[in-house]
Amino acid sequence: MTHTFSQALARNFLGNSPVWYKQAIIGFLILNPVILHVAGPVVTGWLLIFEFIFTLALALKCYPLQPGGLLALEAVIIGLASPDSVYHEVESNLEVILLLMFMVAGIYFMKGMLLWLFTKILLRVRSKSLLSLMFSLSSAALSAFLDALTVTAVLISVGVGFYAVYHKVASGKHFHHEHDHSDDGTVGDIHRSELDQFRAFLRSLLMHGAVGTALGGVCTLVGEPQNLLIAQKAGWDFVEFFVLMAPITMPVLCAGLATCLLLEKSGWFGYGARIPANVLQILTDFAAEEDRKRSRRDITMLGVQILVAIFLVFALAFHLAEVGLIGLCVIILLTAFNGVVEEHQIGKAFEEALPFTALLVVFFSIVSVIHEQHLFQPIIHAVLALEPEAQPAVFFLANGLLSAISDNVFVATVYINEVLEALHSGDITREHFDKLAVAINTGTNIPSVATPNGQAAFLFLLTSALAPLIRLSYGRMVMMALPYTIVMSGVGFIMVSTSL
Repeated sequence: MTHTFSQALARNFLGNSPVWYKQAIIGFLILNPVILHVAGPVVTGWLLIFEFIFTLALALKCYPLQPGGLLALEAVIIGLASPDSVYHEVESNLEVILLLMFMVAGIYFMKGMLLWLFTKILLRVRSKSLLSLMFSLSSAALSAFLDALTVTAVLISVGVGFYAVYHKVASGKHFHHEHDHSDDGTVGDIHRSELDQFRAFLRSLLMHGAVGTALGGVCTLVGEPQNLLIAQKAGWDFVEFFVLMAPITMPVLCAGLATCLLLEKSGWFGYGARIPANVLQILTDFAAEEDRKRSRRDITMLGVQILVAIFLVFALAFHLAEVGLIGLCVIILLTAFNGVVEEHQIGKAFEEALPFTALLVVFFSIVSVIHEQHLFQPIIHAVLALEPEAQPAVFFLANGLLSAISDNVFVATVYINEVLEALHSGDITREHFDKLAVAINTGTNIPSVATPNGQAAFLFLLTSALAPLIRLSYGRMVMMALPYTIVMSGVGFIMVSTSL
């Protein structure tokens, strides 16, 4: 089939995104200069923010880097922000960029250890309630020191691996046979109900784990990208960040884990499914065979990963260097001592981190528009006009609502910059700034579990190869996250209101 140049260009623009989505982005790009001429830069700036949130909210239709990047480029071209102001935003947030570039890539080389850990937990814990609790708690602990996306990637790898093994056996094949686990046509009739139950089991386990990454991610400076961004603006180190957040994060953690147990005991919201005995036996046999095949070199590699993980925790706790540089040390140590010395092997580690790093720079471009046009100053002044005791709770709610529909890093960037400006201008004290920064951090982290739009780990799981295998759709994910959203947000709001 032949296409005209215009048809080919239309098909190529934003790839496989829906036509209405492409038309919306083109409409935005045409509308903005017109509104700037008619209504001025402030109105256009606010319009640009809503357009950008639109691209974040519809991230499943198209990764926001391209449409959001086009909006950011246009904003600079039509004068809503200057290239110098964008560069200044990037320069002032270099620590966060280094975190994403090097820490995420460094943890990539620990996947072997993490896979081994979660496999042992899954196969050795017989109680589903206890298993779910351990998955959630392990994900929380790991996400507090590692990267939530990497922990989620490991959970996905475990899920895909076990699903493929059982699907292969249920199709009448042995472990070593080639098999397409996405095709249910070869699954025997006697195994179909068993397969559906196994899917429900994996769905609940993966959701507990994904929520666990949010529970742990809010607690520490490196748990989520916005944590480091906020800590950098506030001048907090690793220990100080943890201590300041603890009055809110520790009760939320306990409430989240209690919710995990309640959901498994009650079976509400799609939880509670047990692993069929036949499936468990197949997976146990497979794991035993894998253990027998593990060489001394493989065992040594696991040992090195464990030692480097201990070094990572120590280096972060004592702030031996900036977080991004510690991540670079992790890359050097793990690749040097585990034989990963070819360029293309190392390059794979950066595939997860760099797209989001590029998107983060687009965030900073939009933030520079907000700064240059002073868009948020009236809102911040209105909130700061409230009684000081009420302000943290209002910030928690405002950040939580926006983070649930857009991206929590973007929301945190906007609000912490505005509050920091209020501090520098003398509108608030340093003590009050710390309280508001805590409210912003917990507000962007905790309520954002409501949808995949707010939590990158949720979006990563939803767009993974595992999601269609276990029948995890957008609507089902939102429904399964609902009880966690209500409990965690409620406890977080109460603690922010009473302890700050």
